[in-house]
Amino acid sequence: MPEPSPQLPVPSPGFLLAGGGTGGHVIPALAVAKELRQRGHDVFFVGTNRGLEAKLVPQSGFRLEMIEIGGLNRVSFGRRIATLLRLPLTTLGCMRFQPAAVFSMGGYVAGPPVMAALLRRVPVVVMEPNAVPGFTNRVIGRFVTRALISFPETAGYFPKGRTELTGLPVREEFFRIPPKPRGAVLHLLITGGSQGSRTLNRAARESWPLFRKAGLAVRIVHQSGTTEFEALRAAFAESGLEGEVLPFLVDMPAAFREADLAVCRSGAGAVSELAAAGKPSILVPFPFAADDHQTRNAEALERGGAARLVRDAELTGERLVAVVRELAETAGRLETMAEAARQFARPGAAARAADILEQVARDFH
Repeated sequence: MPEPSPQLPVPSPGFLLAGGGTGGHVIPALAVAKELRQRGHDVFFVGTNRGLEAKLVPQSGFRLEMIEIGGLNRVSFGRRIATLLRLPLTTLGCMRFQPAAVFSMGGYVAGPPVMAALLRRVPVVVMEPNAVPGFTNRVIGRFVTRALISFPETAGYFPKGRTELTGLPVREEFFRIPPKPRGAVLHLLITGGSQGSRTLNRAARESWPLFRKAGLAVRIVHQSGTTEFEALRAAFAESGLEGEVLPFLVDMPAAFREADLAVCRSGAGAVSELAAAGKPSILVPFPFAADDHQTRNAEALERGGAARLVRDAELTGERLVAVVRELAETAGRLETMAEAARQFARPGAAARAADILEQVARDFH
């Protein structure tokens, strides 16, 4: 793709970034915002006072314009009606923003500013990190200027010729993790995310005596979340296994570096970090994720040979030990999966998103 002409500067209104509620929406958007700021652009966010953006965006030094909006997908009938009634007014209120271009991570927060931009014919660039787009991106998909995706199959949800396989912004530390030679002891990382996962916590606790009985040399690092931490730590100490249970892993890249195999959920952030680090995984999709997107993500990695999918309802201690043993005891299996995982890695996603935003802003104006 040709570089934009340096004689055509990006227009002065700057860039609007939309997408909030969860870290999966806010953190990648912040990575793009920081890239744009480093290039000298004005950047601001639109969000609500209930989502994670209310904390993270001001902390990062960006302006946050507040709007009132709720979700439409997987909410009660009453809340859906209230949101539909409020949507036109909130969208009208977003018409006051006049950015050079809009960047959207999707989610209900993105709906009004994106619709306002489309009405004003302002270019909209969406980043869709899941194999199946979320509700907002499915609704506006045909109208977007560009769609930045993480899985090839996602391209079918957007107009032909408008997608690019960029991946999701991931910290550089994950890409710097070198391939890890397998030692005599299998290093197993189990993480249900910062809040922990009851399913993973239960299955892990059930698995500890079974690992001892199986005679598999294993060292376990388990991020439990705070709620069940004390009980799990005590039970793990009694198991006699090597390793530790922690409420929160401060340095996740370091934990990935030591791991031979990871057991985790399959949100967009998790699968992107696994790909960047080149780590084989057992993926347990959260069954109540919007549009079941975690299952679609896990299926994509399993098709690519990078992961094994185990459904939430099927994960027991016995099943966990069986799958771990199968992968660990098949010669070369973990190494093959690690190589396959790296095929999903997309470095430089934030920089590429910034390039595209600059380009569409120049083309539009």
